[in-house]
Amino acid sequence: MNSKQKTFIAVSFIVVFILLGIAVFQAYQVEREEDDKVKVIATFYPLAFFAEQIGGDLVSVKALIPHNTEVHAWQPSTADIVATEDADVLLYNGVELDHWFEEDILSVIDKSDKIIVETTEGIELLATEDEGDGHDEHNEDDHEGHEHGLTDPHTWLCPYLARQQAERIYEALLQNDPDNEDYYVTRWTKLSERLEQLDENYTRELSDAGKDEIFTTHAAFGYLADRYSFEQHGVIGISADEQPSTSAISTLVDLMIEHDTYVIYVDPVYADDYAETLSRELESQTGEDVIILELYFMLGPMDGKNFFEQQEANLENLKIGLEA
Repeated sequence: MNSKQKTFIAVSFIVVFILLGIAVFQAYQVEREEDDKVKVIATFYPLAFFAEQIGGDLVSVKALIPHNTEVHAWQPSTADIVATEDADVLLYNGVELDHWFEEDILSVIDKSDKIIVETTEGIELLATEDEGDGHDEHNEDDHEGHEHGLTDPHTWLCPYLARQQAERIYEALLQNDPDNEDYYVTRWTKLSERLEQLDENYTRELSDAGKDEIFTTHAAFGYLADRYSFEQHGVIGISADEQPSTSAISTLVDLMIEHDTYVIYVDPVYADDYAETLSRELESQTGEDVIILELYFMLGPMDGKNFFEQQEANLENLKIGLEA
């Protein structure tokens, strides 16, 4: 090996060493920056989205439930529990939607140094019909006895109530980090105005609806219906793993024919088997063309749309079904 080759190898080692040093330093800086942030754990996407919108660069937010995953029967792992131990602010929906958060996480972690927010606290909740009427029995192993009882947990689907949940999150971040009040106030004001505008748009654009009922595969839109003056009918109730009976589907078909309505709503997170069944029955009995439209549950970014954009898409599709 000549001197030039030795020099080249030596220089190469020095360059590699420098590059490794830079990489390690950058990783350390990122880790340090993350350590300086307020650590927020949310049970699922809407709450995490609000925390990010309000907290911006000052927060590090993690949603426990993966995006666009069925919420009701999800269970946390050991890693999820460990993550909550290290958090400053814990956010959950409540109303038995994420019952596992209270039972499996809050019951075992040290809560003394954390701000814990049940975001539906103080919200006027809706009673629901008995889920067992006209439906097959649930598999008790799936829910371990946790039905939603007589209360609907799907508050975030309504912009008016979503704003109330977001405000609870804003108050928690402010309480945890009062030194950055101006930053949080500015971002909260922007989020609040966006949600208020959504509420105003729903109210205005559905005010002249020609119909006052929608038909959906999953009756999770009770708060929307209550706020904007229409009624929902679902193949299944508010529990996503419910199995409808044949008579329930037949009753819904008869009701749609009675109301001369041929629009069915589905959420893209779930299979649309029930919608297809309804569509076939309606078309065979009436000869009418049936339209299947989406109503997002906002369980994660989907079709390139975030929480706000899914809310806006829901409004446009509701206008079609309600003839607004």
